[in-house]
Amino acid sequence: MKYNLKNMITYLCRIAGVSRTGYYNYFSPKSIKARRQREKNDKKAKKAVLKAYKYRNRKKGARQIKMTLEKKFNINYNLKKIRRIMKKYEIVCPIRRPNPYRKIMKATKEHTTLPDKLKREFKQNIPGKVLLTDITYLSYGKGMRAYLSTIKDASTNEILAYYLSKNLKIEIVTNTIKILIKKHKILLRKDAFIHSDQGVHYTSPIFQKLVKSKKLDQSMSRRGNCWDNAPQESFFGHFKDEAYIKHCENFNELQEEIDDYMDYYNNDRYQWDLKKMTPVEYRNHLLQSN
Repeated sequence: MKYNLKNMITYLCRIAGVSRTGYYNYFSPKSIKARRQREKNDKKAKKAVLKAYKYRNRKKGARQIKMTLEKKFNINYNLKKIRRIMKKYEIVCPIRRPNPYRKIMKATKEHTTLPDKLKREFKQNIPGKVLLTDITYLSYGKGMRAYLSTIKDASTNEILAYYLSKNLKIEIVTNTIKILIKKHKILLRKDAFIHSDQGVHYTSPIFQKLVKSKKLDQSMSRRGNCWDNAPQESFFGHFKDEAYIKHCENFNELQEEIDDYMDYYNNDRYQWDLKKMTPVEYRNHLLQSN
């Protein structure tokens, strides 16, 4: 009987493509104990990863989880381990999607385009100098739509100003500029300039006159070249992945969600390319260094 069992195990091992030694080792008390310990460790890691993943109720990718674990929970896991745990327990990170914003208005002859002064030199390590701006649309509730205008500091990734509107009237961009000046006038440098695409809002004489009156210079991307304002597009991508826009049933709820997300993004969302700091931390770091 033992002989037949031994032959059967040999036969099954050959079919499975494993050695008999490996088979016996796998079911040895030592191996079983080691697997149980690994499973125990993985469950402990899963608990920590989920804690970071759900921090401030914002979904995160592996890098965000690693930085949040280190900064907020004093836990240091390498990226390989975090990705393995996420895959094992199906902890899904947000999937980036293209920005669907399209121009819906036509410029008149009085609208003026301006040269690209930025030349994609986004990271100048000077807070308050290069300001990126754009508009995106947000779908919420039952077929409702709103529009979000933002101004981002290219050196620190901080969102310096934002304005939510129910329409695309010129006030969506002029109000964003006014909020920028009200909140961050001290931060802005004398050579600061605001960079945008060639959308009708930014070529508008009303917008250009306001920008000039606030002592800001202006720059524009080349026509049809989204890479000239890539960091701003990138922000909108992350924002739409991580914010709970579709859960909002009315405009007030949408405004509250955006307010909360902007606070989270600036103060608690660590970024790999900012030396694992938040935008506000990195801004302060640059100011102290300069």
